[in-house]
Amino acid sequence: MLCRVGQIRRCAASLSQTLNLVAASRQKHTLPDLTYDYGALEPSINAEIMQLHHSKHHATYVNNLNVTEEKYQEALAKGDVTAQVALQPALKFNGGGHINHSIFWTNLSPNGGGEPQGELMEAIKRDFGSFQKMKERMSAATVAVQGSGWGWLGLDKESGSLRIAACANQDPLHGTTGLIPLLGIDVWEHAYYLQYKNVRPDYVKAIWNIINWENVSERLQNAKK
Repeated sequence: MLCRVGQIRRCAASLSQTLNLVAASRQKHTLPDLTYDYGALEPSINAEIMQLHHSKHHATYVNNLNVTEEKYQEALAKGDVTAQVALQPALKFNGGGHINHSIFWTNLSPNGGGEPQGELMEAIKRDFGSFQKMKERMSAATVAVQGSGWGWLGLDKESGSLRIAACANQDPLHGTTGLIPLLGIDVWEHAYYLQYKNVRPDYVKAIWNIINWENVSERLQNAKK
């Protein structure tokens, strides 16, 4: 009996060590670098907004996501389902914030604007009638977000069609609607208030001048694979 008890204790200790190693080896999320300077998107978005938005707001989502995942791993190791459930809102909020902003930065470019080309443009014309109509519909949906959130152009992979959607807070598009994100516009106040005050429509209008259509087209191609 003492032998069996000793074996159980050794197994428990081994399992604990394994879980600790897994948790320690988990790749932590990091703040992605921008491919352009904070002031490169002016006059559409000024340098002060970009610096705060990227190095403060996005960095906070990344840090909080890492902390939350560590707590979740601990709860998982303990079999504490109540704690796992309690951590879900923080995972959704901070995970969504990291996902959304990582897409957003690549959707923007100092050399952006104009109109998309090729397959993306054909899909837009097919599903919205024209590029201008898509812009108008997406702008309207984005401006109309109540409180904080995002406006999105996404792909419905099942039907193969492009769709416009709005998500509250930091809800990630794919995880909450099933649409694959192609283009996102952040309408949290920290994304525009220092420059545009409470005139959200002016910010949304200006952001079309820096949309990186090559990135959006690449996302469409990858989504279809």
